[in-house]
Amino acid sequence: MAVRLFTLRDVPEDEAEDVRQLLHENSISFYETHAGGWGVGTPAIWLHDETELEHAMDLIDAYQKERYAAARAEYQAGKEQGVQPTLLDRFRQHPVLVAVFLLLTLFILYASLSPFLNFGK
Repeated sequence: MAVRLFTLRDVPEDEAEDVRQLLHENSISFYETHAGGWGVGTPAIWLHDETELEHAMDLIDAYQKERYAAARAEYQAGKEQGVQPTLLDRFRQHPVLVAVFLLLTLFILYASLSPFLNFGK
């Protein structure tokens, strides 16, 4: 019986392609489903054989740990080199947009907390 291995919703295309390649390299039989024209389906990679699930999950877990470590190292390198943008950098590039988001955040915070702050009055 078929079993869902990996959901593709909101997955970057390069990660999905790496997972497909990983399954091909390990001779694991699979097929894909797409979200469809209306986007209500489940885009996923499915295994034909349920007995291969544990092996495939181990492969994907190892791949994702490796991908996480590489992304984290890239982020740290960018941070050390001063390439990663800070909040101040974003404010300098788009001051109006940052101010709007800040005001919107403060409004939501006020609207959420005001019933509790005025509770005893």
